[in-house]
This record gives sequence, C-alpha cells and structure tokens, in this order.
Amino acid sequence: MDYGFNVKLGEGVFINHNCVIIDTCVVSIGARTLFGPNVHLYSGTHPLDPALRNGTKGPETGKEIHIGEDCWLAGNVTVLPGVTIGKGAVIGAGSVVTKVQLHSGRDSSPVVFSWFDQATRQ
Repeated sequence: MDYGFNVKLGEGVFINHNCVIIDTCVVSIGARTLFGPNVHLYSGTHPLDPALRNGTKGPETGKEIHIGEDCWLAGNVTVLPGVTIGKGAVIGAGSVVTKVQLHSGRDSSPVVFSWFDQATRQ
C-alpha cells in the first residue's frame, strides 16, 4: 500500500508536526486549512469481528475524508472515516470527529468543537 497516494492538498495548507494521515481512501484538505500538532486522519478501518479481522490477513476498508477550505483543526484532533468537515470549521483541541459536520444552525455559521465536546455557533 502506498500511503500518501490518496492525499489531495489545497494551496496554503499547513500541517504541523507529528500528524498522521491514513489514506486508504481519498483524503482532501481544502486551501488555507491549518492543522495543529498531532492531528490524525484515519480513512481506513478494519472489521470489528475478530474472525473477519483475522490479524493482518483480514480486509482493510475505508471511507473518504473531506476537509473544507479555511478550517482549523487544533492539536490532538482525530478525524474518523467518512467525515466531511465544512468550510471555515474550527475543531477544538482533543476532539474526535465521528460524523459529518458541515455547518451549525440556520445561519450556516461554521461548526466549532471544543475540548469538552460541545458544538457551538461562532
């Protein structure tokens, strides 16, 4: 497997130190998006059933990850398979993003996640 093959970066993306991108599927990161240290993006996963997982002989599957333009993922953020983060979103330090998050509220303001896992409007 060639890690790095499925990563698509927009212009001016900044990725801080110790970041990990597992790109089993396409991982796209929009222009001017910033990553703090230790951000992890996991597009790949394995079956939960040990018999299907079969150690290293089982299948690896995945879902694409898309991060919009002008986002900021603070330190120690983890993004799981199948997530889309909308343009301008801020994901607070230590967050684990498990679901698609485009915008909050009726006014389409960006989603902001904080370390205590509460979504608020900017």
